[in-house]
Amino acid sequence: MTSTKVVFLTDIGESLIHEVVSYSPSDFEIVILDKSTTEEQRINEVRDADFLLCYRQNPSDAVIEALEKCRLVQLLQAGYDSMNLDLLSELEIPCANNGGANSWAVADQAVLLMLAIYKRLLESDKSTKAGRWAAPITGENTFEMANKKVGILGIGNIGKQVAKRVQGFDAEVQYFDIYPLDYKTATELNLTYVSLDELFETSDIFTCHTPLTSNTRHIVNSDSLHTMKSTAILINTSRGPVVDEKALINALKQGTIAAAGLDVFEKEPVDPQNPLLRMGNVVATPHMAGTTWDTWARRAKFAFGNMERVRQGEAPQAVVRNFDSS
Repeated sequence: MTSTKVVFLTDIGESLIHEVVSYSPSDFEIVILDKSTTEEQRINEVRDADFLLCYRQNPSDAVIEALEKCRLVQLLQAGYDSMNLDLLSELEIPCANNGGANSWAVADQAVLLMLAIYKRLLESDKSTKAGRWAAPITGENTFEMANKKVGILGIGNIGKQVAKRVQGFDAEVQYFDIYPLDYKTATELNLTYVSLDELFETSDIFTCHTPLTSNTRHIVNSDSLHTMKSTAILINTSRGPVVDEKALINALKQGTIAAAGLDVFEKEPVDPQNPLLRMGNVVATPHMAGTTWDTWARRAKFAFGNMERVRQGEAPQAVVRNFDSS
């Protein structure tokens, strides 16, 4: 049987590459192209590739145009906003993301940010280690998640996992999505659909789990922030440009909202001089939400399983849509 060629564009280390590749079928030929490879090398390698596997190294248009026999572009990550989906569509090459393989990890991070803000975790850790026992805690500035309204923007794989987790803290969950859940699913998950305006206006915790499209870019902006409760907190573990950072900075300075937990930024790596990094009411992490050791096996199993489905003549799962073209 002729081997199946998979070109893997990535910038991860050798040990992680080995972990991912270890889940590939034995007759798959895996060609690793890291960020040191030239454009010419990439073009030459992908010409006869059956599949293109990507993680943090998306192909240029020239590389995509060289995909002469590729049957699927498979991403190991959830995000696909930097992939030229229009060009892939013209070439009739589907693109799939990781099928929710990192949804648990990202949901954990979102809840972590919520709790870190509500319990003033970072300030308490710092003061305790400095010998200032309970200095940041007044009895008026820490909160519980119980009985709070958590508003979820985007109820995909990650949004659903967030809903399950915060309900474990006895929070009430409402959501907005351009594709609302069917009645049975919403009932089973105990979720209430509300309009986008109501989501902003009534949520105690507003958490972003939407893909980045022309419609969601800066969906959190000055106007929407000013409709939120002054006690509300904003969580973003999706994509930085979903939030207008200048508007958020102003809202945090002026007390329009209480706090923010951010794993993503408009520019990454984030500028060390970004005012958000110097604010006491911001908890910031380095776009790490989806990156855990536990995810790699799930990412790899799904990716190679999807390729195997295509190889057997079946349709791939988790094919992404270009919402900007719909």
